[in-house]
Amino acid sequence: MGILYFITIILFAVNILLIYLLIIKTRKEKEIRKEAIEKSRLVLEGKIREQLAPFLPGFEFNPTDARFIGSPIDFVVFEGAAENNIKKLVFLEIKSGKSKMTKKENQIKKIIEKGKVEFKELRL
Repeated sequence: MGILYFITIILFAVNILLIYLLIIKTRKEKEIRKEAIEKSRLVLEGKIREQLAPFLPGFEFNPTDARFIGSPIDFVVFEGAAENNIKKLVFLEIKSGKSKMTKKENQIKKIIEKGKVEFKELRL
C-alpha cells in the first residue's frame, strides 16, 4: 500500500486536473468563437446599414445626391445634384451602435474642417 498507492493517487489527481483544464479551455474557446461571430455579425450589419443609409429614415439628403465610397469615408453627398444645382459637398461617415470614428476618419474630418481641400483636373 505504500509508494504504489501514493503514485496512483497522484496520477488520479493529475488526470482530474487535466480534465478540468480541458473543460475550461473548451469553454473559453466557445466563448471566443461566440464573441468573434457576434463581432463579425455587428460589422456586417454596419456595412449593410452604411450602403442602405440613403434609403433609411433619418438620412437628411436626397439619396440621388449621395455617392457611396465605402473607405475611408462612406459617402460624398453632392447636395443639389438631383436638381442640377450643386450647393455643397458633404463628406459623410455612417456609424451605428457604439462604433467610433477611426484615426483615419478623424484625420479626414480635421483636414476638411481646416479647409485643406482642393479640386484638380487631370487630362490624359
